[in-house]
Amino acid sequence: MPSAHLIFDETGDKVAKRVTKMRSSAVRDLFAAATNPDIISLSGGMPDVSLLPKSAVQKATRAAWDEERAAALQYGSTDGRLNTKKVIIELMQAIGVRTKPENILLTSGAQEALDLIAKTYIDPGDIIITEGPTYLGALQAFSAYEPDVRFVEFDEEGMRMDLLEKELKSIGKNNPKLKFLYTIPNFQNPGGVTMTPPRRRRLIELAEEYGFMIVEDDPYGRLRYDGGHVLPLRALSDKVVYLGTVSKVFAPGLRLGWMVCPRSVFAKVNLVKQGTDLCGSAFNQIVVEHYFTDTPWEKTLQKFVRTYATRRDAMLDALEKYFPKEASWTHPAGGFFVWVTLPKYVDTSSMLSEALEHGVTFTPGDGFYNDGMRGKNCMRIAFCYETPQNIEEAIRRLAEVIEERLELYRAFIEAGAIKEN
Repeated sequence: MPSAHLIFDETGDKVAKRVTKMRSSAVRDLFAAATNPDIISLSGGMPDVSLLPKSAVQKATRAAWDEERAAALQYGSTDGRLNTKKVIIELMQAIGVRTKPENILLTSGAQEALDLIAKTYIDPGDIIITEGPTYLGALQAFSAYEPDVRFVEFDEEGMRMDLLEKELKSIGKNNPKLKFLYTIPNFQNPGGVTMTPPRRRRLIELAEEYGFMIVEDDPYGRLRYDGGHVLPLRALSDKVVYLGTVSKVFAPGLRLGWMVCPRSVFAKVNLVKQGTDLCGSAFNQIVVEHYFTDTPWEKTLQKFVRTYATRRDAMLDALEKYFPKEASWTHPAGGFFVWVTLPKYVDTSSMLSEALEHGVTFTPGDGFYNDGMRGKNCMRIAFCYETPQNIEEAIRRLAEVIEERLELYRAFIEAGAIKEN
């Protein structure tokens, strides 16, 4: 079959051609270093699950067995349990989205949803549009299916609609090669920025005009520290595919996410999911049901919000205190991340080893593009996991590493070895 494309790698294994084009996640590669107690990690977007009350987790877990027993350990339907969907319906209604069970597909985290969408819709050479930079896990999910990824820059108000419209004009209206636009409108990963309501409305208009699907990824929407709630894109159009997860507000290890989508999308993706994992974990779904119905989870959510807001503030204060004037960064109103931009001559990937020697990790910016060329002078730093004290110390150490790079550049300028940009 033409889709097989089997090739031999250096070990003699018959590897599919698409696998050779996949790149490892920079964040996953840094996890080993992050477990070193001498390293302060600003790399991973890991929620602080130690904030979860032990009693609530125990209550939900015990109830999953005590009330369901064998059903909790059995196979289930591919699209997920009805009772879990009812919980999701309430969670969605709280953020302004009305939906029905037949529009909800439960997945193994939002990450599986990304892969299922890519597997369902992308043929090699198809066009997808996303913010530039964007979530590297999405790029990993998409890259296996060999799309033509078009990046649209963002600013503090989210994806720039003027640049998107320019890109769409070059693609043309109702172009069958344009499959979907992927966006994280709330506290974007890695940028930390939020798309404003006018831009959200404009995005819906452009989707109608040019004929493409919108995939809205919203893992951080409930983690807002400043300002008021902004309606999801799904609340503005029932044609939007919305991706949600319990990973940031409950437990990432349960791997429970969901899609809210039109029935036409549901039918196709559900068919693809059958061949992927048959069904999700019934036990995990039941635990989620009981956590969100039998425990004071909203009180715990506010604890998350207060804690992360304090850590966000500690990071922004430390950046202002220690980072050089040549650096700039975003000011997120929620979520986990700050995006830092350094002078163009700074390569953050090559700087990472020096940062590790100073006892701190971050995620280099080029990993948030698929070409390895853009974002080289940028970095993503996460404030979600470390204490405010550790965050300040990490920023101080990182500033030392950056200053060493800047001093080296200045020395080359003074020596006449290079010309100043």
